[in-house]
This record gives sequence, structure tokens and C-alpha cells, in this order.
Amino acid sequence: MHLNTQFMWETFLDVLYGIPVTLKIVAVTLLVSAPLGFLMAVSKSGEGRVGRRIIVAYVSLIRGTPVVLQILFLYSLLPTALNYLIKEVLGLTYNIFNLDPIFYAYIVFILNTTAVLSEVFRSALATVNSGQREAALAIGMSKIQAYVRIIIPQALVAALPNICNTTVSLLKSTSLAFMMTVKDITAIAKIDASFGYNYLEAYLVIFIVYIFLCSAVQGVFHLTERNAAAYKRPAAS
Repeated sequence: MHLNTQFMWETFLDVLYGIPVTLKIVAVTLLVSAPLGFLMAVSKSGEGRVGRRIIVAYVSLIRGTPVVLQILFLYSLLPTALNYLIKEVLGLTYNIFNLDPIFYAYIVFILNTTAVLSEVFRSALATVNSGQREAALAIGMSKIQAYVRIIIPQALVAALPNICNTTVSLLKSTSLAFMMTVKDITAIAKIDASFGYNYLEAYLVIFIVYIFLCSAVQGVFHLTERNAAAYKRPAAS
């Protein structure tokens, strides 16, 4: 078996242009999903039965269906539904099919990551003794102050390993964005390979790129986890 190293190098240079797109999807998804997931975790731990049941149903639906199926469903159905709403109901002339497909990628990955992070935050909040919250309220803190100053810092340390796993999984899942015609790492490599059927070389290139990116993410979270858990280490004498 002979590998076309010249093609691999050229594909690698092309793939570099897709890295910002992939990282943008990851960043936007986490920025939106993290607060939503936290609010869902707090609501799920609360006393509202209706809200808790809705959240449980949402998490079960999202986590119980393949991401590929969600992409096919949303990318095929959502534009058609929005087009009908805009033109037939609202009477506007905007063509929804001209919308950048990356927005559909945002929707799919935000829906998935929010469901996962809600469970991550819920389990992390459960590691903090409820007595600490009660003590904070007893000394005059508001509920928000108790969460910001006492509960969240401790829960964050417990949640960081799972947040890291979620981020790495999200980074790998963005390779499915090519199904929505988003020109990410995988899409660029597949386009380059299609001209000369050099798919093996193209897949080896993105294999290496994803290993590097995932390792970098894990390294960043490792350093963050060490700094966040500094209060657990005994002070130097």
C-alpha cells in the first residue's frame, strides 16, 4: 500500500482552514448550553413537578436518539417549516434556505450538549451538602449569592472532568456537521479526497488533527481542574 504523502500534506494545509469553523461550533455550543444546562439542573432539583417532568422528557428524548437522526430531521424539516411560517403565515419574502447552514449545526449541537450538561451539573450539585446552602441563607445571603459564592465553586470542581468529556465528545461530533454542508475539518478533507479518491490519506489526516485538538482540550481542562481544586490541597507550611 502506497500513501500519497504529497496529497496528505496539501490536505493538511486545507484542513487547517476548517479548524476555526470546528472550534467556533464548539465554543458557541458551550457558551449557550452551559447556562441552559445549569438552569435545567437547578430546576430539576427544585420542587416544581411540571418543570421537572418536562426537563426529564427533554433529556430522555435527546439522549435517546442518534445525533445523525436529529441532523437529518432538523436539517430537512426545520427549514421547510420555517419557510412556510415566514412566507405563508407572516407574509414575508425572506428565503430561509439562504441561511448559513452553520446555524443548523448550532441548533443540533446545542440541543444535545444542553441535555448532557444538565445531567453533569445535576450530579455535581448533588455533591455539595445541602446544609451549606441552608447555612448561607441563614446568615442573610440570597439564593443567588449562595449559589455563586458557595455552591457553584465546589460543584464546578466535581463537574470539570465530565465537562471535559462532554467537550471532547462535542468536538468529535462536529465531524457530522458536513451532513449540513458546513465546511469543517471533515468536509474539507472529504472534498479534497473526492477528486482522486484518496479517502484513506484524507481520513488519516483528520485522524491526526482530531487527536491533536482533543489532546489540547484535555490538557486545558487538566490545568483548569488543578487550579480550581487548589483549595483542597494542604497549604504549604
